[in-house]
Amino acid sequence: WLRSQGFETPDATVIADSQIVEYFADLVEQGNLPTLILLSGGTGLNTDDQTVEAVRPHLDKEVPGIMHAFWQMGMENTPAAVLSRGVAGIIGRTFVMTLPGSRGGVKDGCAVLDPIIEHICRQLKDYHDH
Repeated sequence: WLRSQGFETPDATVIADSQIVEYFADLVEQGNLPTLILLSGGTGLNTDDQTVEAVRPHLDKEVPGIMHAFWQMGMENTPAAVLSRGVAGIIGRTFVMTLPGSRGGVKDGCAVLDPIIEHICRQLKDYHDH
């Protein structure tokens, strides 16, 4: 989906649940973040689900409306969609969204982002053409 939107993407990085908090903190500390970061997995209720805890402390701004739209779309397919503790927001000039580990959850997240991703990217560049 990212490539179809014109983003250059490296191969996916797989991080163990127990290492995501440290890995993400190191990524943010290194700086030079891409325009968009999508994380998949670790958003549920299991004790080792730590993706939200890895991302949330680094957000400069949360964008809760995106998550509300994601949960609403997910509810059309499964009541379990509301169990995802996902978060969306901005770190500097980077948009970050956490998605569930399920393929259906990722598809729902991409479907929510599809009509707004260009506008998100323009706002990250401080365009005021809306």
